[in-house]
Amino acid sequence: MNYTQKSRIEQITDSTLIVGIDVAKETHVARAQDHRGIELGKRLIFDSNHRGFEALHTWIKELQRSYNKTTAVVGMEPTGHYWFTMAHYLLQKEITTVVVNPAHVKKSKELDDNSPTKNDIKDARVIAQLVKDGRYSEPNILTGKYAELRVAMVQRERLMRSLIETKNQVHNWMDRYFPEYPTVFKDWEGKASMITLKNFPLPQDVVNLGIEGIVTQWKNEVKRAVGAKRAIKLVEAASISVGISLGQTMARREIEMLLEQYMLLTKQLDELAQDVVTILEEIPGAVQMLAIPGLGWITVAGFLAETGDLQAYHHPQQILKLAGLNLKENSSGKHKGQTRITKRG
Repeated sequence: MNYTQKSRIEQITDSTLIVGIDVAKETHVARAQDHRGIELGKRLIFDSNHRGFEALHTWIKELQRSYNKTTAVVGMEPTGHYWFTMAHYLLQKEITTVVVNPAHVKKSKELDDNSPTKNDIKDARVIAQLVKDGRYSEPNILTGKYAELRVAMVQRERLMRSLIETKNQVHNWMDRYFPEYPTVFKDWEGKASMITLKNFPLPQDVVNLGIEGIVTQWKNEVKRAVGAKRAIKLVEAASISVGISLGQTMARREIEMLLEQYMLLTKQLDELAQDVVTILEEIPGAVQMLAIPGLGWITVAGFLAETGDLQAYHHPQQILKLAGLNLKENSSGKHKGQTRITKRG
């Protein structure tokens, strides 16, 4: 389908069955109508499983036969992630699937009955009406390497959030049990610092081990060992620490678990980065994009994970609108408002 509203309206003809679906987590509601807005058949309430999807497919085909409709367009709100499986199912059945903006559904629900009432049955009807008027867009469902890339980047975002949370928890632990620690190690993620937090994290542990013991442990695990000056500074900081001295057994256990989480997350991120780079090497144009100064694999992968195959776009403006970077203007009469980006992808 084309992306202009005129083209979208023209693609809804008298032989088109329009279906609006209100998507929920477990149970969905579908209503059908023709290109004039006249409702066809009875509404369908079905579950979000294979049996429910089969019932939807059968219902659509029966309505097409009953009302002599050669094509069908199914519209739905992109509600969270609940619509993904249904959209994939319908596309596999070669049924055109489109999405409508939830903001449009909210703003137009009073047009038919002049009532702010909201329920699943009404929303399904509103969605179908929006599709009839061409106020829909095609979902950007990726396939092949682009689908792999999107899943990978979603996983990376999740891992990064977890890593940031873990780092914040480590800082929280330091503030409680060893607030002077950052004065010795500005970067707690360094090798010597990690050895310290793993083996003798509390001020009392540092004092008991002593300068020589600390240097020995550092030299055993770090090729380029940290010198005695750093050990002296660490012992001095520990000896005057105002950190909490209660519950030390579980405090050691807490930092141990946090470091394990940190190491696991960094390992997973490194492995995922290798996978993403491998995928990018197989995508046309990605290598050339990586050659542009200032563009790294994260930027290129994130961009392609959202856009998919760039050859599917007919105009650069489509990508701008997808990103919400298209411009808006607020002017009336002699008033000339500022032009800003819409931030609506």
